[in-house]
Amino acid sequence: MQLLKRILTAVVLIPIVLALVLRAPIPVLAMVAALVALLTVQELLKLSEAYGIRPLRWPAYVFVGVFFLFLAINPGNDKPLLSTAIFTYSTGFAAAAAPFFFLALAMRRPDLSTAFPAALVSTFAFVYVALPMGMLVQLREQWSGAFLLLYVLLLVWAGDIFAYFVGRSLGRHLMSPRISPKKTWEGALASLVASLAVGTLLYNYALPISTALLNVHLIERRDGLFALQKPPLWPVLLLSAAINIAAQLGDLVESLIKRGAGVKDSGTILPGHGGMLDRIDALLFAAPVLWYYAAWRVMQ
Repeated sequence: MQLLKRILTAVVLIPIVLALVLRAPIPVLAMVAALVALLTVQELLKLSEAYGIRPLRWPAYVFVGVFFLFLAINPGNDKPLLSTAIFTYSTGFAAAAAPFFFLALAMRRPDLSTAFPAALVSTFAFVYVALPMGMLVQLREQWSGAFLLLYVLLLVWAGDIFAYFVGRSLGRHLMSPRISPKKTWEGALASLVASLAVGTLLYNYALPISTALLNVHLIERRDGLFALQKPPLWPVLLLSAAINIAAQLGDLVESLIKRGAGVKDSGTILPGHGGMLDRIDALLFAAPVLWYYAAWRVMQ
């Protein structure tokens, strides 16, 4: 029954996510990302209570909301280089300002022993959840942005699916039994192979895939890959491997947080998948890897 719920939820959500990623205007995508980030932050702050922390809930929500409001305004004005530069400066400032913002608010608490942990977990929630989600939005603003988002989503999904089924059927050697008792090295290897295969397929068929998406009006021309000359394959393989490894680490980190909190799932919002954090944990680590690559490419 649990597996059936998992599959049905994926069948419903995947087309919606792909339509948003490929077609939605930047402000709409930013607002949807904000909603996902806020739901995830809410779950994370709730988990922190199991550690004896009283988080700064509403200040954290406001800080994250303002961050995505800025992204929705799209200050780069469809200029990838300018958009990337503004995003870099803005996120750097926001990440540096977050500890001071939350500590200043925590000073008002009657019990000062709760101030630092509250500010700490609120800052962590912003960096851990909001920044990677913001990177996904900014990726879309870059040239070939929709194709890049499709690439990272398919890599993460393929890795997750193969790790789940291969690990369940063939897994014998536990990867980290204290943190995630069901994860195996066999599943991890299957995940890596699946991501490399998906990355290779998207590399080989980037032009026809982009053309097909353009023909059905799911992307604009600037959002696809239409280059006739392909770069070498090995950078794509390295990038795909790095994204997969980051995604698997993201999954383990979330398991660590849940294990310490003594819960199985971060929430119940997604039938068969648990909470929002359970669903995007891998993406939160994978997104910065791809964003850094894409930003480096834009700067060249």
